[in-house]
Amino acid sequence: MHGHGSASSYYSRRQAVVFESVTSVALGSALDGLSLRQRTIANNIANINTPNYHAKRVQFEDALAASVSAGDGQAAATVTTSQEPTQLNGNNVNLDTETLSNVDTVLRYQFASRAIGEQFTALRTAMRTS
Repeated sequence: MHGHGSASSYYSRRQAVVFESVTSVALGSALDGLSLRQRTIANNIANINTPNYHAKRVQFEDALAASVSAGDGQAAATVTTSQEPTQLNGNNVNLDTETLSNVDTVLRYQFASRAIGEQFTALRTAMRTS
């Protein structure tokens, strides 16, 4: 190989393609979205008594599904303001809603983390046997 780059950069680019399947990229995007959702829920709960505070919501699932269908797997989360009714102080944080959303988010994060761990375990096993 002359000219543009070394053999090691060629192989590192090739490895990046091998190790970044649509599934692993999608799982990484899901973990990023779920992590943002968990931080947002914590922020909502922290502001439960703040007058005129409106809860935030994190969405990424539809964008992630579209990205996976397109063969990419990369998707960014978006944060929107909740349009739920407000209390007398103008705040619309509902502790029950936040608690349920947090439980759901934690379970999804654990599932995605486990899936990524299993992918790496399978990859390590394949590398040892080849």
